[in-house]
Amino acid sequence: MRTTAVTGLAVLALTLGIATTAGAHGLIGKRFLPATLAIDDPFVADELSLPTILHIKMPASADSPATRETDVSGELSKRLSPNLGLSLSGNLKLLDPDEGKAVSGFDNLKVLLKHVFFANPGHEALVAAGVAWDVGGTGSKKVGAESFDTVTPTLFFGKGFGDLPDAVELLKPLAVTGVFGVAVPTRNSTTKVTVTDEGDVDIEREVHPNVARWGFTLQYSIQYLQAFVRDVGLPKPFSRMIPIVEFAMETPLDGRDAGRTTGSINPGIIWVGRYVQLGLEAVVPVNDRTGKNVGVLGQIHFYLDDIAPDLFTRTPFHGVLGPAVPRQ
Repeated sequence: MRTTAVTGLAVLALTLGIATTAGAHGLIGKRFLPATLAIDDPFVADELSLPTILHIKMPASADSPATRETDVSGELSKRLSPNLGLSLSGNLKLLDPDEGKAVSGFDNLKVLLKHVFFANPGHEALVAAGVAWDVGGTGSKKVGAESFDTVTPTLFFGKGFGDLPDAVELLKPLAVTGVFGVAVPTRNSTTKVTVTDEGDVDIEREVHPNVARWGFTLQYSIQYLQAFVRDVGLPKPFSRMIPIVEFAMETPLDGRDAGRTTGSINPGIIWVGRYVQLGLEAVVPVNDRTGKNVGVLGQIHFYLDDIAPDLFTRTPFHGVLGPAVPRQ
C-alpha cells in the first residue's frame, strides 16, 4: 500500500513537473542567483522545472555494457514559509545498452526539505540546511532504482562578490554556490541468491556505502555587470545571460571504492527571463571512472511565483508570500 501510494505520487509529481538536479532561484542583496542544473542551490522558492534532460553514454562496468542514458526529469518546489521549502523530484530513465534490449522506467521519488538559516544581503551571502529522502521502492528495478531508502543531510551556500573593492570591479559579477551532503542508505548491503541451471547456488553481496555528494558552481552575471558595475552595452538576449560552470561530484566514504570520486564538470549558459529561464550545459566526465564521453544537459525552468503569485505562493501559515524576486 505504501509503495503504491508513493509511486502514484511520483507519477503525479512528474506530470506536474519535477526534477532531480534543478535548484531554487532567489535574491540576496542585489544578487540574483538562478536555478542551477546539476546541483541544488541555497534558496527556497515556488518554481517548476519541466523538463530537465540529460543525455550521455555511460562507460561499461563489470556488471553492464556501455549504455546510452537519457534522463527526463522535473521538480516541483513550494515555499512553506519565507525560509522553508519543500520539493518533489522524479526522473524517467531511458537506457540503451550496446548489448541487450533498451529499457525504461522511473527512478525513485526524491523529497527535499530545505531551510535558509543565515542571510547577509550586504555581503550577498546565505547558508541553508536541508535533508533529502530518496524513497526506496518507488522506482523501477530494471533501471537501477534501489529498494531501500537513502537519507542525505545537506548544507547549501551562496556568495556573490559584489562587496569586492572597486579596483577589481570586473570580478564583482562573480558568484559561487555549493552543496555538501552525505547520503546514508538505510540498508548496509543487499544479498542476491541465484540458482544456476546445474543447481549450483551463487550468492552475491552488494555493499551500499555512505557517499559524500558535493559540488559547486562558478557564475558570472552579465545583468549584474551592466546594472551595478559597468554598462558594456550588451543588448538582449545577451544582457540576460549568465555563463556558468558547475562541478557535481560523488565520493564514497567506505566500501571498496572509498575515496574514488566520480562526477562531471559542466560549462554552459543560463538565460534568465521574466517568467522562465533556459539552461544548456555540456557534461564533461571528471575522470576515467566517470567515463570518456561528453554529454549534454538542458532545462526549462518556470518561476511560478511570478507567473501566478496569488496561486502558487500561498502558504499554510504565512498567507500569500508573493514573488521571491521582484524583477524589472
